[in-house]
Formats: sequence, structure tokens, C-alpha cells
Amino acid sequence: MSRKRAAPEPLPSDLVSFAHASERQFARLLDFYQIEWQYEPKSFDLERDPEGNVVQRFTPDFYLPAYDLFIEITTLNQKLVTKKNRKVRRLREQYPHVQCKIFYQRDYLSLVTKYGLDTAKAG
Repeated sequence: MSRKRAAPEPLPSDLVSFAHASERQFARLLDFYQIEWQYEPKSFDLERDPEGNVVQRFTPDFYLPAYDLFIEITTLNQKLVTKKNRKVRRLREQYPHVQCKIFYQRDYLSLVTKYGLDTAKAG
């Protein structure tokens, strides 16, 4: 008579619908190291029109509460890097108390290689 093993508890990264596979892989890495994270928890208004309506807003991908740090992942479309760099620069100008780092494709690929992450399982 074989006993069924209980299914493992789902990780936080299993419970979130991510916009990109790279975000899920990053979240899995954080889960592995038991680093608490939040996905897109806050948006920052960067620009308003003359009537005061928000015309540009920035929502970083991750927040790491233990480090009081926001992280923006930029991997899939390198053409967006300039745009994201500009948004992070504006964020730093308007919200100097907010820490935000951009995680570039080279950083992501370095982690994938270093930790042997299987990109086929990212989705």
C-alpha cells in the first residue's frame, strides 16, 4: 500500500501572474533564497499635464521590503532600456528617498548561467 505524499506548498512565485517569464524566474530565485518580495506593489507618478492629470507613471517590477528596494527587470526588449533608464532617473529626481535598481539583460543572463536556471521552464 503506497502512501501519497502531500503536494509541496506553492511558492509565492507560483501564485502570481507575471508579465514576462524573466520576472517569474527572478521571483523563483528570490523564493529560493527566501527573500520576501512583492510584485508591482506601487506606481509612481512621474509627469502631469497642465490640468494635473497623470500622463506618465512608473511601476517597478519588484519591491524587496527587507532592503527597501525596488527592482525593474529589463531583459526582453533592449530597445526599452533607454526608456526605462529615463523613468528610473525621473523617479530618483522626484522621489529621492526611493531606491530603485534596473536589472539589465546581462545581469539576468549572468544569473541564469550562474545558477543553472532553465529558461524553458520560465513560463
